[in-house]
Amino acid sequence: MGIELNHTIVWSSDKDRSAQFVAEILGLPEPGSFGRFRVLELGNGVSLDFADRQGPIAPQHYAFLVSDDEFDAIFARIKDRGIRFWADPGQQQPGQINHRFGGRGVYFEGPDGHDLEALTAPYSGAEA
Repeated sequence: MGIELNHTIVWSSDKDRSAQFVAEILGLPEPGSFGRFRVLELGNGVSLDFADRQGPIAPQHYAFLVSDDEFDAIFARIKDRGIRFWADPGQQQPGQINHRFGGRGVYFEGPDGHDLEALTAPYSGAEA
């Protein structure tokens, strides 16, 4: 068996708010609970385990590979909520999406400043 990512902890100032935000924007089912975590199950068996943390949260990057139809729905929810978005992770191209590798991508921030990305074409195997 090859090595696969199983889960990752997403530190949050409010795990319920953060997990719900990501679930709603991505159009996923209500987050579940496991111990002290709010758990968001992704389609490939990986879970995001949201946990509360006191003090500053170091922003991380989470990228979600989605279909074209899912991208359209996600992007519509981002715009409907008035969430700022960018075509790049450095936030130098506000109000735009990118078209890397023949797909589409958008970056936006979660409640604790985590850099979230929805993309329709994977970067793996792409030419630099």
